[in-house]
Amino acid sequence: MNKPFQFLQGRQFYKDAFGWGFVLWLIGYVLGIAFFAIAPVYLIGWIIMLIGTIITLWVLFKKIKSELFQHYLKLAFFWTLIAVVCDYLFLVKAFKPVDGYYKIDVYLYYILTFILPLLVGWRKNKAPNI
Repeated sequence: MNKPFQFLQGRQFYKDAFGWGFVLWLIGYVLGIAFFAIAPVYLIGWIIMLIGTIITLWVLFKKIKSELFQHYLKLAFFWTLIAVVCDYLFLVKAFKPVDGYYKIDVYLYYILTFILPLLVGWRKNKAPNI
């Protein structure tokens, strides 16, 4: 009998999805606050995206051990969900940006948050076991 949320099994999955998902979001959040004092507001998202992409790829290749594409598909979903919900709660609602928060850099960040795990999962799934 299939249990609800059977696809969410395993301690490692919770660590990968919710642990790393929140840590990656938190790194961007902290960088945003730090860069707010030293960079033009319109550049902050682009700077964070570059740094965040590098860190995310490092996590995906070095810390996420699964070779199952399904694992990366679930990461893509939950990491993106975490990013959208936390951005809304801790940036949009908390800071109420005057000129708005959702601009092209934010949408690209959400797309990358979803696509990067898929690309790495596909690569690991296709890579020969040596």
